[in-house]
Amino acid sequence: MGQAQSSESRPPPTREELTKALANKFAEKCFTSLELYSLKDVFKSLADDQDGVRYLKQDTIAHFLGIPDILGVSSVLFQMVSYIGAFPFLQDAPAVLGLEQMVIVIAILTNRYKQVLVKGASDQRKLLFKSLAVYDRKLSATRQDEPRSSAVETEAAQRASTPPPGQGFAVDIEGDEEEDGDEGRMEDDQLVLSALDSLDYTVVPQEPRDSTGIGAMIPADNFRKLIMLLLLIAPLNEQENLSMYAERVSGSELDSLRDRAECILAAFLKVEQSPGIKLTRFNTIVPISMPYLFDGLGPLFEHFLFSKNLDLSQHRAEAPPTTVPKPPQPLLQDNASIMNLNVLSQLSLFIPGSSLFRRVRLLYSGDDDGFSMGSFESKVFNWRAPTILLVRGIRLPTESSHIGSSAESAFLSTLPPRRFPSGGSEDAEQLTFGLYLGQPWKYTNRECMGGEDTILFQLEPIHDVFLPSALNKDYVSYIKPSSSTSQAGIAIGCPPPHPTQTFRRSNVIPLGSVSLVLDSSFEYGCFTHDQSSRGGAFQPSPARRVNFQERFEVTHLEVWGCGGDEEAKLQAERWAWEAREAEARRRINLGTGDIEADRALLEMAGLIGANRSGGSMG
Repeated sequence: MGQAQSSESRPPPTREELTKALANKFAEKCFTSLELYSLKDVFKSLADDQDGVRYLKQDTIAHFLGIPDILGVSSVLFQMVSYIGAFPFLQDAPAVLGLEQMVIVIAILTNRYKQVLVKGASDQRKLLFKSLAVYDRKLSATRQDEPRSSAVETEAAQRASTPPPGQGFAVDIEGDEEEDGDEGRMEDDQLVLSALDSLDYTVVPQEPRDSTGIGAMIPADNFRKLIMLLLLIAPLNEQENLSMYAERVSGSELDSLRDRAECILAAFLKVEQSPGIKLTRFNTIVPISMPYLFDGLGPLFEHFLFSKNLDLSQHRAEAPPTTVPKPPQPLLQDNASIMNLNVLSQLSLFIPGSSLFRRVRLLYSGDDDGFSMGSFESKVFNWRAPTILLVRGIRLPTESSHIGSSAESAFLSTLPPRRFPSGGSEDAEQLTFGLYLGQPWKYTNRECMGGEDTILFQLEPIHDVFLPSALNKDYVSYIKPSSSTSQAGIAIGCPPPHPTQTFRRSNVIPLGSVSLVLDSSFEYGCFTHDQSSRGGAFQPSPARRVNFQERFEVTHLEVWGCGGDEEAKLQAERWAWEAREAEARRRINLGTGDIEADRALLEMAGLIGANRSGGSMG
């Protein structure tokens, strides 16, 4: 009886106790004993001490992770980390980053938390948004007057994105949740409840919230800086240091990195029209166009799990002989006009990096091999693994008074007369499109090639991804010029030509609702996005809910093979076999290879020399 009364009168656990319990659960379920030992050793060596509280500062974290100062992203990264460190009581953010908070941060950013929080595994993206978002109180229509001490006023003036104690970040304010609907609030609770449920604690103490909030957003400049960092760390593994990529944040490489970030940012907003990214837009774009955007944060924060003071060789009877380490394999073996490391990192936002970094090699380049379907076939068709096609061009003028070349006029005559407006307002703007094809290239006739892993995409001036449809299989066709067809070239997302009577054959290409076509000479191309149409081989853009069409003159065309040495070896063997077959056919047609004997044979056949008869059948 007394025990029951004692149990009922026991006060509920405090937030500090629950946070500690969650951190201990993460530590037990998500990390090995060696990783925990390393984390504690790293934290001990880095932490500052104030009144007996050990914590990590912004500069400490940035220096340890090797974040380049030139990116200016350290404060953005620290805001994100200090917010996640307050999980599951996000209204208490920003958190002081002690050891327990860092355990939570690392577990969430490395996706190890899914071993504990099964129910909330799908909500990491929303948590990341909230950790990056800020709230501008100047936009509030009304604000209750609250007495403030001078110290609080000074603190509020010094930090635009950090809320007063006890209130939390503005993304936790009810006004913002109402803007995104009940579904957003329910998802919010699901992640937090999943964490508390894992501790067998179901009552969540609530604090009053400011009801005057009108929404939260990620500032465009902050997100631009973060995108540059995410592109930089995309190929990183937990054993590598960011200093290895120092050349990528200087000179022309830095300009290229910034250009890629601008294209990605353009998928979320027009900087001239909107100051930041809303949650709804964020949740629409990221899952489709860049599902692996934040994956690089995992290996980056796993650096906390490797202590330099931990030398396993000391526990061995004999130290291993000293060997000269091999230089790391380059992330990109070949150089070309379109592909570079930053473009490769951009591709890794929607294609797994394990298929790209140190795994792609140049198969075909129009600049080097010639812009012809024959060169394309000889270089690409024997690659038995996935490929990536990249095409870059200059937008053709849209004015009706524009008079192009005869080749341009001939190409435009094959397009339907109905035309959507261009995707941009600037003529001669650079455009880059691409295709990921999981199957080997081949000639197509009545059926297209490709599978449900085929992806059509655009890289500039806006990052966009068009996923395949499961119903329409008209993914890719490759048709050589012939007298039986007028639709030669490469067509992506277009129905293949159907055999018809010669006099009724149409010269107009049947464009798909979302499609890309290149003519047989690889001089011109056309990308079509018909948002209002349905049933195409590729789904419409999640970023642009409008109809548009891009007609362009091709400047560069490349095909990259995804694979390693084994795939390259198979391709070389296939080339060698074809060369032997061609030589065998030559010898069969001409004789034994003896020039004089071959000549005599041809003279007897009346094909050369004075006895040439012209092959009369009479």
